Amino acid sequence: MQIRGAKALKNNPIWKSPSLRLALLTTDNRENNRDYSATIPYFGAAPTALLEGFSNLPDLEVHVLSCTQQPMSSPAKLADNIWFHSLHVPKIGWLRTGYAGCIFAVRKKLQEIQPDIVHGQGTERDCGISAVFSGFPNVITIHGNMAELARIFHARFGSFHWWTAKLENFILPRTGGVFCNSFHTKTLVSPRAQAIWLVPNALRTAFLDHIPIIRNAVQRPLILVVGVVTPNKRQLELLACLKRLHQQKVHFQVKFLGSAGSDTYANNFRSKIAAAELEGWANYCGVLKEVTLIQCMDTAHALLHFPQEEAFGLVVAESLVRGLKLFASSVGGIRDIASGVPEADLIDPEDWEGLQRSLLRWIQKPISSSPQTQQLMISRYHPKVIATRHLEIYREVLSASNPS
Repeated sequence: MQIRGAKALKNNPIWKSPSLRLALLTTDNRENNRDYSATIPYFGAAPTALLEGFSNLPDLEVHVLSCTQQPMSSPAKLADNIWFHSLHVPKIGWLRTGYAGCIFAVRKKLQEIQPDIVHGQGTERDCGISAVFSGFPNVITIHGNMAELARIFHARFGSFHWWTAKLENFILPRTGGVFCNSFHTKTLVSPRAQAIWLVPNALRTAFLDHIPIIRNAVQRPLILVVGVVTPNKRQLELLACLKRLHQQKVHFQVKFLGSAGSDTYANNFRSKIAAAELEGWANYCGVLKEVTLIQCMDTAHALLHFPQEEAFGLVVAESLVRGLKLFASSVGGIRDIASGVPEADLIDPEDWEGLQRSLLRWIQKPISSSPQTQQLMISRYHPKVIATRHLEIYREVLSASNPS
């Protein structure tokens, strides 16, 4: 994927080498989706936005490393100062062996690259533990609070979430420091980390292009629910809440966006949404490409996001910058994003009647977000702002590990 916003470096014989060489370990979603025939890598929203910011920092040389269970054709570079390395690791080298194969593959490639610092994106899979065992100064970003999720949902012994919680507890004390994307994450991480920095996730550049003018109220507003269909995001419960409103002859439309697996929860959601689709007030649209998602946001009027646990909630910032009204649970990083936003309705995650009342009041007299809120999101979460802060922290870590 060609990083948006990348600026070409000057073809100048006196151009000097970058002052810092970074190895960024992140998940290539071609692996997550078993999309092995695709020739262009793609990543999660937060790493994508961060790379967009890095592409505008010519003093930084970035090497992105991603492990995969199948060999894939990939580009050598994503931007002028960003290289990409796809590392083939057979299945035996993944979770069942504590990601040993990924660790060794990453270490071998890093010996060639010789980075100044290694940054592991998340503790969910191999990235965090590979950073810790990289042999170089390293830091970690927390994208999802895996130990907290395992606690909330009582993860079964030996399950994926049980293992990720154990890995997170192993990783955090052993890295040079942890990037926390919210005060909530900072609170959870502080007892287990040597150093912590509060750095939010960045917005992707596309969400900042052609910021829409705030839309007028309508008689039948469109509400979006965006996220992977999981018990934590609670699409089934939201559907039941919205159905109660629909039965009161309240006029609105709702679209559910995001991937749905083959587990019991996702299958139950498919069954319930199919009935709502027949009634004509709800739709399930699956996964949308970035440009289509933005177009969908620009035709909608509100975002409904009501998880039990949320490390950050990037979709909240994305929707606010596109001018949507926000209804969300008052948890985690959502509180950080919504601070200073008068149009945001934050509700206790167990107060379903309160959520229903809040939605009803708004549907009867809908308002959108404001230009002031849109500018607040840009000032807080612009990718160059977040990338520059990363670079400052990298230098801080390296100065501490190599005092003059």
